[in-house]
Amino acid sequence: MNWRTTLGGLLLVGALISGWSAWNQRSKPSRNPSDEASVDYIARDFEIVSLDKQGKEAMTLRAPQMERSRADQTMSIVTPLFLLPDANGQHWEMRSKTGWVSANGDELRLRGDVAGDSPKVPSIPPTTFRTQSLDVFPQTNSARTADPVTMTRPGMMQTGVGFQVDLKSRQYKLLSQVKSRYEPNAAR
Repeated sequence: MNWRTTLGGLLLVGALISGWSAWNQRSKPSRNPSDEASVDYIARDFEIVSLDKQGKEAMTLRAPQMERSRADQTMSIVTPLFLLPDANGQHWEMRSKTGWVSANGDELRLRGDVAGDSPKVPSIPPTTFRTQSLDVFPQTNSARTADPVTMTRPGMMQTGVGFQVDLKSRQYKLLSQVKSRYEPNAAR
């Protein structure tokens, strides 16, 4: 065997060992143990039905992902869909980019492109509202926001700043800077 072949082989082995050593000692992204410990659990592609004290449906939640905080037992939700029953058991639909639920479930916070749609009942005109944030209180069947709101019904569009709604009775109130537009032909 030629001395050049032996030297080339030794250099190749040395290069491989150096490469392997460098690969194993590279800086790896460190995980923060407090991040892992801060989440109790993660639910994916789920549906939760919450009952009130009488055992009736208080709300249903569907979403692709939810994380429960270990520290305060609140829940953070990605693109939630909340279904909130009215007095007749029909469901209001509330959607947003993100959601938050308090530890005892008495407050929901919807943030980012919030859409609320009344139950689809043939005898009652559908009502929709759009805003950027909405706080919902399932135990009192109410919701409110201080942000600008656009509300529509067949033949009518209203805008305002600040909004309160009773989800059971379907009564709502725009709080300030209210503008209404009525189109009687569109209501037919």
